[in-house]
Amino acid sequence: MRSKLFVPGSRPELFAKALAGDADGISFDLEDAVAETRKAEAREAVRAFLKNVEAVGRKILIARVNALDTPHFAADIACVAQPGLHVINLPKPETPDQVRAAADAIERAEHANGVVAPIGLLLNIETPKALRDAAALAAAHPRVVGLQLGLGDLFEPLGIDRREAAAVRQAMFAVRMAAGVAGVYAYDSAFANFRDVEGFREEAALSRRLGFLGKSCIHPSQVALANAAFRPTDAEIAHALQVLAAADAASAHGVGAYVVDGRMIDAPFAASARAVVANARRLGLLPAAAAHPTTHHE
Repeated sequence: MRSKLFVPGSRPELFAKALAGDADGISFDLEDAVAETRKAEAREAVRAFLKNVEAVGRKILIARVNALDTPHFAADIACVAQPGLHVINLPKPETPDQVRAAADAIERAEHANGVVAPIGLLLNIETPKALRDAAALAAAHPRVVGLQLGLGDLFEPLGIDRREAAAVRQAMFAVRMAAGVAGVYAYDSAFANFRDVEGFREEAALSRRLGFLGKSCIHPSQVALANAAFRPTDAEIAHALQVLAAADAASAHGVGAYVVDGRMIDAPFAASARAVVANARRLGLLPAAAAHPTTHHE
């Protein structure tokens, strides 16, 4: 999921347009993008859309609900936990017990709504406490599929400049390490100034270098930028294919470490190469002859 586009739940006229766009994921926002007086209207609009399972296509569909301590959480979960939804994005969890409570609410709603495939939980890391305890939050329940950094909510109350590069890097690194502890993915924050194309590119490039899966988009114009930033380059794909071919040859000769293009390669690098090839295959970036370089590494 290179790109995830937020769509206000109170704007159902935008749902089909977002679905037809190039974002890998669509996040129906019931939280920040919806005025208090329109919360019920928004959740009903999202519920009605998700009931039309045939319209889902291949997009990853996400719903950002309101936080556990709001009067809207229970109703949000009851509405959006539908067969068409893949992930629920939970704002501001701070304790493992809160994560487990959210997971329990989702399970009850799944049973009530006839959901067969379990819906995942994407946890927003957007408070100092959540950042400190991010690894524990990520490991709190098997439903957790990822951690999403929320830099605006994290920085603004503390008076930290959202564009302070050192702070951004440190927060990204902490979230990526926490996600790594739990074996889930890390997903990048939104970038509010959608007219600052270079700023978005720079931040997306940084998050990719730090191992993030993709970036949130608040405007359709950011989708192409995110898709480009998190696309494996031709050079990366070619190198990954070389690594896998060399890994097969090394395995056949009982060799654990070997050299590709002057670099020492062993198991962690081969695993990374497999991930690059798998991602390239999903995106249709590999020619047929190269799509399955070996059966050993499928």
